[in-house]
Amino acid sequence: MKLVVGLGNPEDKYIYTRHNLGFDFLDAYKKKKDLGEWSTDNKFKSEIIKLNQDLILARPLTFMNNSGIAVSSLANFFKVPAENVIVVHDDLDLLLGKIKVRFGGGAGGHHGVESVIGKLGTDKFIRLRFGIGNEKAFAGEHKRISFEAEKFVLENFLQKEHQTVKAMFKKGIEALDLVLEKGPEKAQCQYN
Repeated sequence: MKLVVGLGNPEDKYIYTRHNLGFDFLDAYKKKKDLGEWSTDNKFKSEIIKLNQDLILARPLTFMNNSGIAVSSLANFFKVPAENVIVVHDDLDLLLGKIKVRFGGGAGGHHGVESVIGKLGTDKFIRLRFGIGNEKAFAGEHKRISFEAEKFVLENFLQKEHQTVKAMFKKGIEALDLVLEKGPEKAQCQYN
């Protein structure tokens, strides 16, 4: 059994913001694969799609900084070991359009990933990271120019960025399929 969790925030005001890429990607994935609709499960504080005995897709309704509550609840109930949990999230340290597959490691300042590590009690899970960074983000981060990361991640993508996001999702769908079929190492070789 594999558990794929897209990180995001559940309220309408967060739809299509940079920080909701995990939610938006899983929507694109379920649409592309024709996997049906989300069902809200209050027991797991998530919207889920359960596909036979092999795969669960989930979008936590606990808000980003408490994502680990939903992830650990799902993983514990369905007996999914941490190494079979795949967390899909935005990453400010990657340029917009880039994706990376990673197994284990720190949260890199991402509070949603931090929450998942805390609640699972390990960092040994798979991450599918989607870049949301731009030149302004990198200039602020590395040249000490004023940059409000918290504000930036909660903004909508610019119109000129939509095609890049769409292309990133297309590549992400292929990467997720590869992770599910062959494991993270194969996907890392091909997409990192």
